[in-house]
This record gives sequence, structure tokens and C-alpha cells, in this order.
Amino acid sequence: MKNLTRITLISTIALLTACSSSPDKDEPLLKNAGPQTLYTKAKEQLTTGNYNAAVETLSALDSRFPFGPLSHQVQLDLIFAYYKTGKTDQAIATIDRFIRLNPNHSDVDFALHMRGLVNLDADKNLFQEMLGIDRSDRDPSYARQAFEDFRSLIEKFPNSRYAADAKQRMVAIKDRLARYEIEIARFYMERQAWVAAANRGQYVVEYYSDTPHVKDALQIMIECYDQLGLDELKQNARTTLLLNFPDAANRNDS
Repeated sequence: MKNLTRITLISTIALLTACSSSPDKDEPLLKNAGPQTLYTKAKEQLTTGNYNAAVETLSALDSRFPFGPLSHQVQLDLIFAYYKTGKTDQAIATIDRFIRLNPNHSDVDFALHMRGLVNLDADKNLFQEMLGIDRSDRDPSYARQAFEDFRSLIEKFPNSRYAADAKQRMVAIKDRLARYEIEIARFYMERQAWVAAANRGQYVVEYYSDTPHVKDALQIMIECYDQLGLDELKQNARTTLLLNFPDAANRNDS
């Protein structure tokens, strides 16, 4: 019985040792592998969703064979892998390098599209979204940059297969940016900073006129101008409000 237990223990240890060391067996192979072998490995990792491993393999491939026949595709795949792993800075740096060095490449539109997606993803807060918390007042810097990325894509490559998606995302981003301005305007109103609040409302009317937040912006402007005693501006804002939102006539703004 003691011998059997000892044999079982030794077998278990050997099995665990083999399992723990099996990943290491690939390292010498990958270190000495050619670009095609490395790339095949990276594609397998991408296909199975092992994006962290794909980042390591593609990064090694990019550094060891920067001018090989697969270099462009490696960089594009690396951009995608960085995006999937939430590595914003690395993704943006790789995208910018690719565009700078390959301005006429057929996949520049893909790189621009990915730039927008990376910045848009950085703007999101997954934890807050999971809890259903609306944080429209969070810094929109990444959202603004994503908007510019998608606009650049559409302007430079209007016939790109990514153009339609970029347009849809721009609509959503404009809504996000308009909500931000409204939240900041209300923040100023709570502190009786009427001029600053009115300016935020005016900004929404001028730059986000195709969003559903124009009504709120005009109502904010009306209240602020009333507090400031600017009757002409108040009346102009009220007229615009009633022309575009007749249901607002029930609101007592006089």
C-alpha cells in the first residue's frame, strides 16, 4: 500500500511537472522559428481569442522581422490584438506608426477605423455600464478623438467598407457629447453661473442640432437669460424652442 501510494504520488508530481513545463517547450521553438511559423501561431491565438498571447507573439514577430513580407499584416493584427486587450496607448502608437510609414497602403482605412474604435472603447466605463450608471459628465476627450478619427476616415475614404459603420458611430458620439454639455450646463446652473450655463446650451444648439438634446439646451438658455435679464436673447431662444418643439408651449417660461 505504501509503495502504491508512493508510486501514485510520484506519477502525480511528474504529471504536474509536465503540465507546468509544457508552455516552456514552445518558447525555444518560437524563439528560433521563422516569420511564417510565428505568424501561424499568432493567427491561432487570435482565432481562439487568446489575445494576450497573440500580443506577445505578434510583438516578437514585429520586432524580429520589421521589414519582412508579413510586416504590414502583423502590424494590423497587432493593432486588433491591442484593441481587444484594452491596451489603448500601444494600439494608438501602432496605428499612428502604420499610417505614417504606409500612407498609401490599402488598409489605411482599416487603421483609421480601428483608431476610432480604440478611442471609443477607452471612453467607455464597463463597470458603470454594467451597473446601469449614467455618467454623461465624465471627460469626453476620448469620445471627441474617436469622432475625429471616424470623420477623417469618411473624408479620406468615403467608399470604404468601414464608412457606414463610422457614420453610425459618429451619430452615437454626438449624442454622448451633447449630453455631456447639458450635464455641465446644469452643473453651472446649480451654482448660478448663468453665463457659463447659457454658453453650454448655445454650444449644443450650434454643433449638435441633430441630437435630441437641443430642446434641453434651449430651455437652459431661456432660464439663464431670464436670470441674467437678457430679455431679447430669452425671447429668441423661446421662439426657436416653440418652432421646433411645439409641446414646450405648456412650459411656463414667460
